[in-house]
Amino acid sequence: MATLEGRTIFLTGGSRGIGLEIALRAARDGANIAIAAKTTEAHPKLPGTIYTAAHAIEAAGGKALPLMVDVRDEDAVAAAMKRTADHFGGIDACINNASAISLDRTEAIEMKRFDLIQSINVRGTFVTSRACIPYLRASSNPHILTLSPPLTMRADWFAQHLPYTLSKYGMSMIMFGLAEELKSAGIACNCLWPRTTIATAAVEFALGGQEMLMKSRTPAIMADAAHAILCRPSTSLTGNFMLDDDVLAQAGKTDFSGYRNDPAQLLHVDIFVDPADRGPEGGELVTS
Repeated sequence: MATLEGRTIFLTGGSRGIGLEIALRAARDGANIAIAAKTTEAHPKLPGTIYTAAHAIEAAGGKALPLMVDVRDEDAVAAAMKRTADHFGGIDACINNASAISLDRTEAIEMKRFDLIQSINVRGTFVTSRACIPYLRASSNPHILTLSPPLTMRADWFAQHLPYTLSKYGMSMIMFGLAEELKSAGIACNCLWPRTTIATAAVEFALGGQEMLMKSRTPAIMADAAHAILCRPSTSLTGNFMLDDDVLAQAGKTDFSGYRNDPAQLLHVDIFVDPADRGPEGGELVTS
């Protein structure tokens, strides 16, 4: 497949940031996108709702279905899946984008916050992935794509932000297991992660403000990488932990300069990525 035209994507947490960018890239192909997120009213510091996302998707050439969903709620997710399948005639891909972040260390984090990030990231990914399986079985090219990191067991990465690492690795482990469990059904289960920080509100508020944004790539690189994965035959690509620029390099892309938020700045390597691996673009990466 070279296009997502007519395909239906169930996307969690797509009211802004990387999720919205992925939706807009698919919309330019003429895809159908269900935006399943909690945001129905814009936050003063975080603009964007499921309704503004739906409007942008329609303007980009796709069809949208905004759904107010808490991914932790099994019944709500199941109802949203059914509504999506009834509305568009099926589901071809599920993207687990919804995620909560906290980089607090063990003694600093409140247990309420710990429980929140585990329930959204791990439970939410499991609930959503599980609910979409019956619909994906009927698709000619079914995919589950989760935005979570490679399972590199480095103690220093765990020590820096143990609660968050547990939650993101938990998401990846779900894909690792489902890839094998669903292989015979031809359902691709993969993980996608950015090599560098991405210019989103999460990076601005959790990782270092405007200075960090200038050292980041734009969300478009993740959107293009997700698009490339979803266009691949599901039977040829499963059980993989992929970095965005590697995916695009494998698809033939050689120039990554257009993804830089500020071409004058060195790129900042994202967490869970080895800065010694500079990727297809090469060049020096900044790390903390």
